[in-house]
Amino acid sequence: MQETRLLDSIHTLEDYKRIPREQLEELAQEIRLYLVDTVSKTGGHLASNLGAVELTMALHRVFDSPADKLVFDVGHQCYVHKLLTGRKEALRSLRQEGGASGFPKRAESAHDAFNTGHSSTSISATLGLLRAMRLKGDTTHHAVALIGDGALTGGMAFEAINDAGQSGLPLIVLLNDNGMSIARNVGAMTRHLSDIRASKRYNDIKRGAVHLVEHIPRIGRRVYSRISRLKARVKYFLLPNVWFEELGFTYLGPIDGHDLNALIHVLENAKQLDGPVLIHAVTQKGKGYGFAESSPDKFHGVSAFDPSTGYAKCGSSCTNSDVLGMVLCDLAEDDPKIVAITAAMTEGTGLREFSLQYPARFFDVGIAEQHAVTMAAGLAAGGMRPVVAVYSTFLQRAYDQVLHDVALQGLPVVFAVDRAGLVGEDGETHQGVYDLAYLQSIPGVDIYAPATMAELADTLKLAIASGRPAAVRYPRGALMDALTEAPVERGKWAVLRPIRPLTVVAVGRMVQTALEAAEGLDVGLVNARCIRPLDETMLDALCAKCRCVVTIEDGVKEGGLGSRVCEALAGSGSEVIRLGVGDMPVPHAKVARQYEMCGLDAASLRKILLEKEGEAL
Repeated sequence: MQETRLLDSIHTLEDYKRIPREQLEELAQEIRLYLVDTVSKTGGHLASNLGAVELTMALHRVFDSPADKLVFDVGHQCYVHKLLTGRKEALRSLRQEGGASGFPKRAESAHDAFNTGHSSTSISATLGLLRAMRLKGDTTHHAVALIGDGALTGGMAFEAINDAGQSGLPLIVLLNDNGMSIARNVGAMTRHLSDIRASKRYNDIKRGAVHLVEHIPRIGRRVYSRISRLKARVKYFLLPNVWFEELGFTYLGPIDGHDLNALIHVLENAKQLDGPVLIHAVTQKGKGYGFAESSPDKFHGVSAFDPSTGYAKCGSSCTNSDVLGMVLCDLAEDDPKIVAITAAMTEGTGLREFSLQYPARFFDVGIAEQHAVTMAAGLAAGGMRPVVAVYSTFLQRAYDQVLHDVALQGLPVVFAVDRAGLVGEDGETHQGVYDLAYLQSIPGVDIYAPATMAELADTLKLAIASGRPAAVRYPRGALMDALTEAPVERGKWAVLRPIRPLTVVAVGRMVQTALEAAEGLDVGLVNARCIRPLDETMLDALCAKCRCVVTIEDGVKEGGLGSRVCEALAGSGSEVIRLGVGDMPVPHAKVARQYEMCGLDAASLRKILLEKEGEAL
């Protein structure tokens, strides 16, 4: 990597502020070099951070963190913020255990004003921080939300804009408009922002008119004062920014989001305004790194890669997400009622091929999980068979819609719950460990947890054919190969090793862990591939034959499968040991290490089995 002289001198935010303004462009280049080099080793969110370099530098040049509050949405573009606030060395171990988080963390630095990791929360949080300042008598400091145009498609952002616009508070929203979230953005808001970007003519006309009228001898300023009342009417015809201004925001822009001087100037101006302000900055995702500029979706979130070629350092094979896409394409060929829905996750959920083969039956609704679920309910009520492909951690954002709009009506919506279980380097905000517990609290939803790739395909087909609300949960990556020829059935488990006095009941990917842990031991093993309804026949057999049942699941222990097995075996005399994720959020680390931390690895389970094996005989 080339020398990063200026960046190396930054150990505190004050160090950054002392760098002469004429050297900031050089610093921006150094930051991009450092980001590419670091993320190529650790993995992380690259393209979004490369596009936000100047935005973040301008924010920290104008505002005084931590007294001024800066909130990043979704938070994955906070790497530059961390560099400027003295965390360069910590970033060398980005997303690694003990290293810097890939998202803002209040526990990590006073400069991280609010923990973020899910989309569209920044404006709400920033407005709350600003109101807290004013309630405590602080009338001098500012609060700024940096939000992308992708996150702006989320309904929560609209709710916050509506509230902020009528508040009269000097909230500053810096809109980073790169035309993308992970992939290309969709929807009316995207078209609206495109119209604004294209409406340079209004600003040109306005500036020309002001210059012309004000320079009329003696009467210029008076004439301009009178005709300025026409401004509101004129802008309806010439400028598509009316929406923001009608909601109470002063709109500034669009401006070049890579022009540091322009950014600093407009932010300084925004500080002087009394009410809410929206600054519209147009940026290029992946700027400064050719591979990321040409493929910003590919470099949104990356594993380790070779910076000279842009290629990942490890090969990839068929994933669970790919299985979903293949199954849906196969089924859709024969069933015109099957439709697929995603919330800005076409690639991540494996639906790219479906979107190409069946574009009329594919719906990317943007970052709007609540809308996705209720629209799916509407499609189902209209006679279609919708499949909502969504990450576990994002489905929880639509809990009420799953309950109110799908389950209570018994509508045949299938949730393909991707990234279930522990997810690794993204940490607490992205762990998919809550779905089993919260879905089991919703009446009428069948829940499947396949342990193999073949079971995943079969459970998806079964769930779609059932005509019932259903969820199929599966982890990131690839499940193991087939274990048994036993067909997948609703409410039936599979015996992998005959039930013994000591028997393990495992969920999903934990089946492979249990197989490794029980090797050479006199231990039974059951694959609980249908979480709801439970296999009552199998539970009766466990009651009759087991002295100790160990349940293991990659979800929270309280309220999960283990809790239900405890209830079913209560009074039977069988001891139940529940293994799962505890109450404390699981921090970022390698996935294997996270399972060790939670006691869900093969070694931890084997230790328990060895202790109980003698007792159970």
